[in-house]
Amino acid sequence: MESIDLQLIHALKIDGRAPLRRIASVLGVSDQMVARRYAGLCETAGLRVVGRLNPRPVGESVWALRLQCVPSASLGLARALARREDTRWVKLASGGTEVICHLAVHNDLDRDTLLMNQIPASRGVTSVAAHRLLRLFKGGPTTWDGPASVLSQEQKDALVPAYPPPDAQAPPVDLTHLDRILLAALARDGRASYAALAVEARCHESTVRRGIAHLRSAGALFFVLDVDERTLGNPAGTALWMSVRPARLAATGAALALHSEVAYAAATTGRTNLLATVLCQDDEHLYDYLADRIGTLPGIDTVETAPIVRTLKRTGSVTSGRARPDSGP
Repeated sequence: MESIDLQLIHALKIDGRAPLRRIASVLGVSDQMVARRYAGLCETAGLRVVGRLNPRPVGESVWALRLQCVPSASLGLARALARREDTRWVKLASGGTEVICHLAVHNDLDRDTLLMNQIPASRGVTSVAAHRLLRLFKGGPTTWDGPASVLSQEQKDALVPAYPPPDAQAPPVDLTHLDRILLAALARDGRASYAALAVEARCHESTVRRGIAHLRSAGALFFVLDVDERTLGNPAGTALWMSVRPARLAATGAALALHSEVAYAAATTGRTNLLATVLCQDDEHLYDYLADRIGTLPGIDTVETAPIVRTLKRTGSVTSGRARPDSGP
């Protein structure tokens, strides 16, 4: 991939709604070139920007589900989970014997119906582990540069949005009818124009601008970039389930957030209390990362690794089901 494409991807990771004209100015190229490259990446790499609701400020809780299955049942279960509106990332791991899923629920009834009735009734599920996400260290609302970290610090600073970064501990937000319309539309196309959103919401464009600015300022809305990571070097995703001594949990999570291999890291409930997704180029890279980076962090007692073999849903969107690398929930 050419340098200008990597720069454009990195810029959109920083602010998915940054105008292409501003990106062109920061990159020092013409508006026409950025527009042409953007269209090309949408066509060849499936690039798109997705608006996401930050769950905590609106009263939702997020769970990471780890489902052990017989191989003949795992794909069907993963596909069924991917079709649900309340799931985010749905992945097959460990040679197809494990389904990993992120579930965002607004009330205990929705959670209990799935965990106590529907999943246990599924044929082929041998065990269920549900981990409630307590603290996000990296991923989701935070910016992950990944292999597309090609901009200078000055360029990054020029692209950082004026809104504060979404915070899981932000004050509660009561969503209005307009908010829900905008969130649904931005989930389909995070770069939809204000004019198009105004038509869908049947209101004035200035009202849409204020609504989006309010949601971003309140920490309820953020934007993520969906792109085929194979175009960035074909990294392989691996889920790490770690047991960390409570006194070291915050420090370990903060240290993981600084690792370039880490796309996602969060503290959870459960037998393991730290979940991470890492991207490594090959088995040697993964081995070195586990031995030299993870192995040297104090406080980690055990590590379970689960190689991701297929991603069926990411950033809230169902994929084609082909084996694809992972960039976190």
